[in-house]
Amino acid sequence: MKELHGHSMSIPIVSFIGRSNSGKTTLIERVIPALVRAGYRVATVKHTGHGFDLDTEGKDSWRHKRAGASSVVVVSKGSLALFADVSAQLKVEEVRDQFLDSSYDLIIAEGWKSEGYPKIIVVRDQLGEISYSSDGLLAVVSDKPIDLPVPVLHLDDVDGVAGLLMRQFPLRRREHELDV
Repeated sequence: MKELHGHSMSIPIVSFIGRSNSGKTTLIERVIPALVRAGYRVATVKHTGHGFDLDTEGKDSWRHKRAGASSVVVVSKGSLALFADVSAQLKVEEVRDQFLDSSYDLIIAEGWKSEGYPKIIVVRDQLGEISYSSDGLLAVVSDKPIDLPVPVLHLDDVDGVAGLLMRQFPLRRREHELDV
């Protein structure tokens, strides 16, 4: 049975959510190396509420976009960047299905708290801000002791967070490995 997007082995998505300056980005950047050491190929997708422009004014790619190109792809040895117009806010699964190949094992999304992805909430001061009954809550990461019916890990317990992710999203055998 073919799935809607044609991805029978869709890359799993986990969302790290929390208030601004709660430590989400720092935690993600500390967890990624632990996952990579364990053999994971990780992609990240960051949500920002305000617009952004990563393309540098005056550079060729910026000039191409300003001239009217809907998409500009910049390629160098080992890297690729895409600057594309989108008609609306994309969901992480749309980014996954349109821009990422099946060689990734996990997508870590920063944001998208309302999209229903499995989530890890990063909390510092505002303990009452999170709905702990939210669907798909895997864990809470905090520098404060909190009593919850889900795992509560300390902000510095990077191996604990990575271990939880590895148990929740076991490493998948990639299609090219099956041909060996």
